[in-house]
Amino acid sequence: MSRVPQVSTPRSQTRPAVKTTLTTSTSRSRAPSPSKPLASTSSPAPAPRVRTKSIPKSPSKSVRRASPEEEIPVPKAPALSIKEAIALKRAEAKKAAAKSITSDANLDTFEGLEDAVPESPLTKKREDDALELGRWSVKETIERARSTGTLNLASRSLPCLPSALFEIHLGITPDPLESVVQEPSITSTESPSKRQTQRSGPAWFEAQDLQVLKAWCNEIAEIQHEISLFGSLKVVDLHQNKISTLPDTFADLTALTTLDLSHNSLTSLPRNIWTLPTLSHLNVSHNALTSLPFGEPFGDGTIRSAKGDTWSTGGFFGPVITRATIPLPRLLDLDVSFNKLTASTIDYNNLPSALTKFDLSSNPISSGNAESAALLRALGSLNQLKELRFSYATITDDAFPASLTSGDAARVFPALGLLDLEETQATTGGVQQALSGLKQTLLFDFTKDEPPKGMLRIAVGKKVVKEPWEIEAERRARHRNGQSQGSDWADSLPKETQPTQEQAREARENEHDLFAEGVRRPSCTARPAVSDSATSQSERKVDSPSSSQCSSVPGSCTSQPPIVNLANMQYFNSGAQTLTLPPLAPPTRSHTRSFSLAAPTLGPSLSKGKIDIALPTPTLPLTVISAQPFAQTLQTLVLSNRKLDLSVVLPSLTSESGFPLLPALEELVLDGCGFGDMVTVTHQGEDSLSAPPKSTEALLPLLTRLFPSLRTLDLTYNFLTSSALRKDVLSELIMASQDTPARKGLRHLRLRGNRITDLDGFQELAEVFKGHRVVSDWKLEELDLRDNEIAKLPPELGLLPLDVFLVDGNVFRIPQRKVWEREGTKGLLSWLRGRLE
Repeated sequence: MSRVPQVSTPRSQTRPAVKTTLTTSTSRSRAPSPSKPLASTSSPAPAPRVRTKSIPKSPSKSVRRASPEEEIPVPKAPALSIKEAIALKRAEAKKAAAKSITSDANLDTFEGLEDAVPESPLTKKREDDALELGRWSVKETIERARSTGTLNLASRSLPCLPSALFEIHLGITPDPLESVVQEPSITSTESPSKRQTQRSGPAWFEAQDLQVLKAWCNEIAEIQHEISLFGSLKVVDLHQNKISTLPDTFADLTALTTLDLSHNSLTSLPRNIWTLPTLSHLNVSHNALTSLPFGEPFGDGTIRSAKGDTWSTGGFFGPVITRATIPLPRLLDLDVSFNKLTASTIDYNNLPSALTKFDLSSNPISSGNAESAALLRALGSLNQLKELRFSYATITDDAFPASLTSGDAARVFPALGLLDLEETQATTGGVQQALSGLKQTLLFDFTKDEPPKGMLRIAVGKKVVKEPWEIEAERRARHRNGQSQGSDWADSLPKETQPTQEQAREARENEHDLFAEGVRRPSCTARPAVSDSATSQSERKVDSPSSSQCSSVPGSCTSQPPIVNLANMQYFNSGAQTLTLPPLAPPTRSHTRSFSLAAPTLGPSLSKGKIDIALPTPTLPLTVISAQPFAQTLQTLVLSNRKLDLSVVLPSLTSESGFPLLPALEELVLDGCGFGDMVTVTHQGEDSLSAPPKSTEALLPLLTRLFPSLRTLDLTYNFLTSSALRKDVLSELIMASQDTPARKGLRHLRLRGNRITDLDGFQELAEVFKGHRVVSDWKLEELDLRDNEIAKLPPELGLLPLDVFLVDGNVFRIPQRKVWEREGTKGLLSWLRGRLE
């Protein structure tokens, strides 16, 4: 210890202070502040201040403890995220529950037997609700619904709709329910406390009427009659409850569009529920309904006699409820499956006229009555009915008499596309005989895909879901064996075109090769070629020696493919004059021995796949398309994602004749095909023994020559480069020609997602507009160059009179994105013209 010098002062004033100072320094505690006198001394303030200053600093101690003012602040812990906070709360709750279980196991800790009595289930349930994290309490959810108009009270174990719903939204207290003695508490102990300045609800200008109410998966057995005061409700979902009856005022919700009451215990519905004017979807499946009285509200004429179809339920200020004059005029989907309905208890004379889907599955339709046939006749009169389901219902062939389609068959089930009779007593023969007069083609093979227009898919007996390729293979096998039933063209063939036994055997061998190898072999056997135009018999015949020679050496020759009928509604839309061929992609080769004809499921564009294995595989099969009866009037050709065979097949007379193959074609879609600057062109000749000549041509000049009347060309997501966009090519493609009246000029050119790096061709083409604001031959309105690799926008492009100019997704930095995001195409072109000037 260093010696402390002393000041010459009286002993009585300094000695206690010296002892206090030495004791403090020896105990290594913090020294008193030099600015404050010691409390234990009675000396004046200057004395201890002088003594403190006289203490020298110890040279051996280089680091001294900092004063409280000089302490380094400790960094605060980072704030937890919401997920981390929820996880921490859950861990604390589990830890507390584990401790309580451990303490309950040790009975010695109880002071008396009353402490060992377990808690009531209601108290435990409340604690569980308090520990439930991740969603608001029932009361807070109801309060928040005032500003959103949507209330979701699903899976809350509620015995009824909370009274707080009516108190908060309507300001009324509903009448107590007989089935609910006392409502459980709807507030949570874990709910965050609100600040004093925070409002309890939204402002008057933020409040919205309740439009969506979801209270499914609860224990609701009864609904308050005050529910009718929510006049703006559009969607009500009360499925998976215990509702046995609904109040009559429930039918006063005339704004309802969707109502789900499935999986309850309903035996009847309110009388006026059939008068809801805007209801479009009604689901009352899995109940105990015994009747569907659609016309009951209209029997006494109370609704029909009302003035303007409107009548008031209250006084002068009471709500006005609008009723419909016919049963459910806008109902589209009605599901009454799994009930106790029979044909005699369904008011089939007053069925909703706009029905498109009607599900009567698992109902005793024909039990104890003979009105099932009358029910089918009434359903057949619905002009918009598309799906009718009777699966697992009690229905027999008596419901399908032979006279079902007698009279005007075009008015019976005019739009029906699906009839489900799975696991019923109806037979295929009885159903086919009763529905044979329909205008639709009957299909008894069931798939997951929607039936094409003009087809009626029927499932009878055990439903066997088949892939589209399986159905097509079976159909082709029946055609080749001459055993086709219900075919639309094989039965109409003349006898001389029917395949012989030898030809049928060779066709079966080729079909076997198709399934074994996974590629379609060129078949040289004689097949009946069907076309709407007259074809001479000499064109259909093939010499047998040549065919045997061709079949003996596979791949040595390629015959002319048969003319495929593309006029099917599945591909051709006669109203819009549009032909759409399905996408094609090379099969994936994950294993050399694995092969499947099923459509690939890698993406939405390839999920449909190639349905008809007789369709041509080239990307642009003009030989087949030009032979169709609609070739002269076809306006739109869609060939998206056809990557299997990147080639163009032309007839041999294309180059000799100056007439276009598709003279009326205005729109050509080739997106996602993988075309480059050059394309393989095959000229299909009449000689079946020699391979067709192949050549390579530039894609854009070829399309310009084949389709002079094009107005829209879509080459999105291909592999075109800048070298294909030369000035002469673009001029012939875009500009109209006065010498060629058929060339009207291109209006829409879409080149998105290619490999274009520069726009020199468009820059040279824009020189035409220097000094000429209007060029009569220029017709282009839209130019799409998005998602390319363009490094620079030439200022000359500002001279082009474009309405739509899209350049997003490129690599250039000037101009900035905000130039066209603010003012669009006009702003971008104006900016480019400014750079030019």
